[in-house]
Amino acid sequence: MSWKLNPDRPVYVQLIERITTDIIAGIYLPGSKLPSVRDLAQTAGVNPNTMQKALSEMERTNLVYSQRTSGRFITEDLSMIDSLKTELASEQVKEFLEKMEKIGLSKEDIIGLIQKVSEEEKK
Repeated sequence: MSWKLNPDRPVYVQLIERITTDIIAGIYLPGSKLPSVRDLAQTAGVNPNTMQKALSEMERTNLVYSQRTSGRFITEDLSMIDSLKTELASEQVKEFLEKMEKIGLSKEDIIGLIQKVSEEEKK
């Protein structure tokens, strides 16, 4: 099954985001080997050259590293992964707050609503 990619944004950027999210979520564990470029490209439903470009960019950020004959691996730097997780979560919260404020909710209203929904889900 291919990944859902938005035609309005560069595909390789979306691939980077998806693989980064998978790393943060623990789908790819620190130090583990990534599937081959061809396998990832097939899963994502993209050209292998596009996947190669995304993975090369991820190597520049040190989130992924390659060993010549063994393939690509996820960084073992847990602080880097935690930092990315915090950064991504912060971006999501900011986007959420902006959307809620656009529909007229104050930050206090938003917090109250979150607490209410959270309590309802516990039941």
